[in-house]
Amino acid sequence: MIMTTTSSLTFLPVLERIAEEIGRTPGRGRAADYIPALAARDPRRFGMAVAELDGTVYGVGDWREPFSAQSITKVFTLALDLAREGDELWEHVGREPSGNPFNSLVQLEYENGIPRNPFINAGALVVTDRLQTRTGDAAGELLAFLRAESGNAGLDFDLDVAASETAHGDRNAALAHFMASYGNIDNDVPALLDQYFRQCSVTASCADLALATGFLARHGIRADGGRLLTRSQAKQVNAVMLTCGTYDAAGDFAYRVGLPGKSGVGGGIIAVVPGRCTLCVWSPGLDERGNSVAGVAALDRFTTLTGLSVF
Repeated sequence: MIMTTTSSLTFLPVLERIAEEIGRTPGRGRAADYIPALAARDPRRFGMAVAELDGTVYGVGDWREPFSAQSITKVFTLALDLAREGDELWEHVGREPSGNPFNSLVQLEYENGIPRNPFINAGALVVTDRLQTRTGDAAGELLAFLRAESGNAGLDFDLDVAASETAHGDRNAALAHFMASYGNIDNDVPALLDQYFRQCSVTASCADLALATGFLARHGIRADGGRLLTRSQAKQVNAVMLTCGTYDAAGDFAYRVGLPGKSGVGGGIIAVVPGRCTLCVWSPGLDERGNSVAGVAALDRFTTLTGLSVF
């Protein structure tokens, strides 16, 4: 049955129904094993939160359990840099789906060191590099923003996860050095990688990330009423999330879910219903493309049950 929601009183039963259905679903994928610090997570854990425009947040399951945000943080660094330099950013990173794995080097040589979009690793490295140039501490700027928007001053980096990624970060180092050879990286690569790995190691809950994403549902307005992005820039970020936010499965995600979204290999996915609410779902079991199996299924059910999508 399709439900048209009008308030949190109708959202919560939808979340409870989704959690019940997910709990009965076999085959939940595997935790990311190429980052040892993430490999031990139970793929059957599940949480889901919805945040409304006024900051009201509620959820089901493990919605207050902190997890490694990983590539979800790329949305926030993109917004923070776009707010500072505007369209100049797009001279250094594209806005097209890649069609390749998130850590692929293949396209960079053909495209002269310009990454296809800001959500594959190469593109995120460029965005972090540019934010680092403008702030002197890209990871610190990100953390301060997430703390402010979520209202959780306890959010922090997980230095064990960052160290784990550093120890297994040869591919990201290769991407950064390759782009530097084309003049598309400003900072020293080791310093950039330190910023990037700390950025990805931020630990937050579904509640935290749903709240932190709220500025994209409010068309660029932060939780305190200040403006981070213009309405047009918020539209741009949402559009790139829809087309590029789930690696090389973005087309399938748009087909199934119909919302701008961004996943991370920690098992989280954020999603935006512009003008209405934001969501975050977490379950560590991933499919072969690096997206949470239960997370995608839960968001699919949410848009089906509520009728809320951008289409």
